[in-house]
Amino acid sequence: MTMFSSNRSGEAKLRYLDGDYQVLEPGSYVICAVTAEKIELDDLRYWSVARQEAYVNGLVSYQRELESNPELRQRSKN
Repeated sequence: MTMFSSNRSGEAKLRYLDGDYQVLEPGSYVICAVTAEKIELDDLRYWSVARQEAYVNGLVSYQRELESNPELRQRSKN
């Protein structure tokens, strides 16, 4: 078993792009930046290009955006 093939079942390292991502280190999952849950790469749908973070779902992504952007928090209250 090579080091490359054994790493495929571990955590992947990705570079998040607009609408896609680049695999820097192969693996089968990434970790949600907010909840610390494992996200299988096949299920990865939400991430931030600016923060280079993955999120487990849309709600968590939205909450992180509100946390990180005080202007949006103000708008969401109105």
